[in-house]
Amino acid sequence: MGDPESEAARPDRSGDGSGRPAAACQAHREGATGPSPPAPPACPSCGLPQDRYPTEYPGHWILLEPRVLVPAHTVPPRRRWIITSTGTALNLWDAEPLPGARCRVPHHLVCPWREPEDHWPEVRALRRRNAGRAGRLFELPDEGLPDEGLPGEGLPGEGLPDTG
Repeated sequence: MGDPESEAARPDRSGDGSGRPAAACQAHREGATGPSPPAPPACPSCGLPQDRYPTEYPGHWILLEPRVLVPAHTVPPRRRWIITSTGTALNLWDAEPLPGARCRVPHHLVCPWREPEDHWPEVRALRRRNAGRAGRLFELPDEGLPDEGLPGEGLPGEGLPDTG
């Protein structure tokens, strides 16, 4: 293959020459900071439910957008995730996607309550979609609710004599 002495540092190896995975640091850089079981697979920022997958880094999980597969070329490098046959989420890092390839998107990239990382149009569209979904989590029905005050309390000015 290649000369291991001249190969560039791999993203899953520490820089100390030992070849040991730098799991915690790299997992954090890739966004693998989602809650681990038994915590619910929901975003701690916006509360939207997510798909949670273990990563190749022991003890680290990633929250991915549920049921969303996007063309890989529309997602920034190092933010493209695939699910392997073993059910593990794998970051494609800087690999150039094949034509027609699809990938999963990490939720932290499109969370409506987090500061946007970049200006990719497809990512902005998913962020807007999630903003609508997150807003619906907190909307209350208006039917049967009073306009002001608590039920049983009169509105301000009610019951006062007409001075008109």
